[in-house]
Amino acid sequence: MGTRTLSARISANLLSRYILAVLSALFALLVCSLIEPFLGIAGCYLLIFLPVAVSAWYCGVGPSIVAVVIGLTGATVGFAPNTHSFVRPNLDSSISMLVFVLCSFVVILLGEGRLRENAALHQAQGELELRVRERTADLDAANGSLRDLSTRLMRLQDEERRRIARELHDSVGQTLAALAMNLALVRSDVERLSKIANALTDSESLVRDMSTEVRTISHLLHPPLLDEAGLSSAIHWYGDGFAKRSGIKVEIDVPEDLQRLPAELETAIFRVVQECLTNIHRHSGSPVARIRVSRHDEHVDVEIEDKGRGISPEKQEEMANAGTPGVGIRGMRERIRQLGGTLDIQSSAKGTLVKLQLPVVDTDVGDALGTTPVAAA
Repeated sequence: MGTRTLSARISANLLSRYILAVLSALFALLVCSLIEPFLGIAGCYLLIFLPVAVSAWYCGVGPSIVAVVIGLTGATVGFAPNTHSFVRPNLDSSISMLVFVLCSFVVILLGEGRLRENAALHQAQGELELRVRERTADLDAANGSLRDLSTRLMRLQDEERRRIARELHDSVGQTLAALAMNLALVRSDVERLSKIANALTDSESLVRDMSTEVRTISHLLHPPLLDEAGLSSAIHWYGDGFAKRSGIKVEIDVPEDLQRLPAELETAIFRVVQECLTNIHRHSGSPVARIRVSRHDEHVDVEIEDKGRGISPEKQEEMANAGTPGVGIRGMRERIRQLGGTLDIQSSAKGTLVKLQLPVVDTDVGDALGTTPVAAA
């Protein structure tokens, strides 16, 4: 890298290339004038060949020829400019000069080839870097599109849950209510027939159970309290129902005066609470579950904790894919990430703690995205 940088700096300026060639050749001649008695003519030619090689390697053809000319001139005057007159070269000097010229010619050709290869390599490197930047930009655009699609899918999923909950309540629920009234009328006419009355009583019980089940499913898909009364009421309602169904004591620490949050934040927090309580019931064996929600100026913190057996690291991924209503911790992580928050799971032999933090903005996220929460009746 250092050699390429030096070569690039020298090659960038034509004058600097000639200056380097001239100075290196003159320096070699100066050294030769001092040590010629010790090296001999052949050694001096070898010494002045070095600046020629340097010029050919870094400076190009023109500066290299200048270095050769200076070297030959120095050899002609006896390697001591301005002190000796021109002398007629003997046989040894002529052979050394011929070898010097031939070697210089070969080195200049090799250096020129190397410079051209370097230029082609730099050009190819520049083109490669340009293509890498283009591919990186394309990849960033594709990742952005994927994140937008993920956000859109989650928003559509919530809207579909609201629609199904509304349809179950308004359509199926009303039909079952009408059927119950009809059965009650029939029962009043056939009470004298005990067997038929018992069957009708049993049918009415089944209808009531079915109506309750439909109502429960509708509320679990999207509790109307979440839209009508806010996150605090929805968590208390779900926690009380979960405690009755599972036998697990649920301790809820949610301020009753908790201010309303953006719709998507409330939905995300409620889904995480649902998923965590389901996992506590299925996997932890904990007799108690604690839910804490606290609101700060710029973010809201949520903690769900149990005192169960804990989970091993290799089981966390399996747990993240399980749970009702069909959205695991992995999906919750993606939802929380899209909202700019964090979801952290800490587990040991003493229990598991799920910590959630979401930033709070003034504008309702649902309104900002062009969606309006639908309150279930």
